[in-house]
Amino acid sequence: MERPATRNDLEDDASTHVLDERTPRRRRSRGRRAGGLWSGPPEAEDDDRPSQIATSPLGVEPIDLDPVRGGYPGGRLVLDRYRLEGKLGAGGFGVVYRAWDEKLEREVAVKVIPKDGDGPVPQRAAREARVAARLNHPGIVALYELGQDDEAVYLVSELVHGRTFADLLKGGALSDRDVAQIGTALCDALRHAHDKKVIHRDVKPQNVIVVAEPAAGAGFAKLTDFGIAHLAIGDPLTRTGDVVGTLAYMAPEQAEGERVTEAADVYSLALMLYEGWTGVNPVRGNGPVATARRLGTHLPPLRSRRRELPDDLAAAIDAALDPRPDCRPTLAQLRRALDGVDDDLSDEGGLVEPATLERFGLTRVGRARVRDPMTTDSLPARVAMRVAAGLAAAGLTLGGLTALGPTPGWSPLAAAAIVALLTAISPRLGWVAGICVVIGWLGSPGTDREGTALLLTAAAAPVPLLLPRAGLWWSVPALAPLLGAAGVAPLYVVVAALAPTPWRRAGAGAAGFLWLLTAEVVTGHNLLFGVPAGVDPRAAWETSLSGGASDALFPAVGSTAILPIVVWAAFAALLPVLVRGRALVLDALGAAIWAAGLVAAHSALAQLEAPDVPLDTARGVIAGAVLAVVVAVAAAGAGLVSPPEDEESFSPRMATP
Repeated sequence: MERPATRNDLEDDASTHVLDERTPRRRRSRGRRAGGLWSGPPEAEDDDRPSQIATSPLGVEPIDLDPVRGGYPGGRLVLDRYRLEGKLGAGGFGVVYRAWDEKLEREVAVKVIPKDGDGPVPQRAAREARVAARLNHPGIVALYELGQDDEAVYLVSELVHGRTFADLLKGGALSDRDVAQIGTALCDALRHAHDKKVIHRDVKPQNVIVVAEPAAGAGFAKLTDFGIAHLAIGDPLTRTGDVVGTLAYMAPEQAEGERVTEAADVYSLALMLYEGWTGVNPVRGNGPVATARRLGTHLPPLRSRRRELPDDLAAAIDAALDPRPDCRPTLAQLRRALDGVDDDLSDEGGLVEPATLERFGLTRVGRARVRDPMTTDSLPARVAMRVAAGLAAAGLTLGGLTALGPTPGWSPLAAAAIVALLTAISPRLGWVAGICVVIGWLGSPGTDREGTALLLTAAAAPVPLLLPRAGLWWSVPALAPLLGAAGVAPLYVVVAALAPTPWRRAGAGAAGFLWLLTAEVVTGHNLLFGVPAGVDPRAAWETSLSGGASDALFPAVGSTAILPIVVWAAFAALLPVLVRGRALVLDALGAAIWAAGLVAAHSALAQLEAPDVPLDTARGVIAGAVLAVVVAVAAAGAGLVSPPEDEESFSPRMATP
């Protein structure tokens, strides 16, 4: 059966890698910091690594279909079903080809291992197949078949397009959060292998494949090359005293030839993550002898090189690198440590950036890319975003100082300018400083606006919790009352939907409504459903802390008037499900359906809130919904809407036997 043309044929498959072979290269120490890339002195490569292959600069050897042992020209059919198409790489243990499975009509990878009499190569191939057959996990490259004929043994596996952890690290494409999420995926893959009594023994950057962005979940990173894996039961090819693996990533007990346990994989994984965050492998020396001397020594703590990383994360990695196997954490404990700091790690410049994904060939077919309008690869654009955030924080500070109390005895404009500068330098610090200045001034004895200070505190405090580590977004909720004053408050939900993740979108939507409701209470103006029943005019409670609580805060948040917060959060998170940036007609239809749902939800809220709000319909809901359709379609066309993962948009990335 003739194989149909695929997208990969047209694109020369520049992002396909051979997973089970190693690529020798001199690596520069390279890592991700919050401010960008940094580099250290060059590291020497180990001279005693396992057999490796050479690849082109793009990571795939040209498809020249070099003959192997005098045969296998392009198009040769092996095992009566696999047509060899392109050589992906070659090493001491065989040649790997891209092939077409004519029975199931799919791309596969075929490792061809020539037979040399009755030597150990076929036995090792059978052993690798036996190990891989025990495993079935999205984080492990799948083996399909082991077969042989008179000339060779064949290992057939899935073909997955992507890039190795080593390539991405060398290119500076991994953020701190990417490294942690890759570590989480590998913890899951290794736990599955250990449950099946398989110890990998060669976890390192070249054997880890990044197949998609972090939102891909368990399939985000795949572990490959179980060629030297150890079976905890019945392994005739590995005995105590054997030393196999890659020296620079080898656990100390493994290097000494002792019987390895799951702790050896924990050590190697932690060492790889250490290198991912710092750009340095602390074990690697200027040659095998120097590397061997460092094995079994206590390594520099992670925070000695990256002080900004969370304490709990650094402690877990340091513990996993303990020379004593019994003192290392389990994979489950290491995974919890990685999960616990996900929101505390930066994703700037990593795999959430469309330019990074395209540069490394990790873009998906037919899928709008995740693109946070608050972040970009362009330095001028990043500066502009910080300047805009600074101006927004300054505006909030100036407005609070001039509109909510008596004129201060010092210059509000100077205070706002300082806040703008701080926010441009450090968005979260500047925003908090501005809020504290306004609230502190309102609550001071000379100002005597304790009630107003309480309301502002209640509105501002949830923002960092709803939008963690997203300082550039913290002033965005102030748009909600401004749009409410213009009579189109529901339009803000589209703005919130531009955030890059579902949780951040929901958080931005919820924060926006909180600020809108606070503005209604403080100003007395009807911006959406109006001032809630039971809320007195500001003059009655602004000078009293208890009055602010009983006559303003509690009536607002303790009644049905707070219910729209759920609708705004939900619809902000939902928009990218319907508007995906694939086709103008589909986007317009999806946006229209979304807007109709938003109008219907506000109509239902009006009935639920009738006893607690003065307006029987949401102010500006129709106009806001119409404008929302226009903004949503335009944003999708510009690539600013981030649709969720779906099965149709996923294409396999890379493979190896």
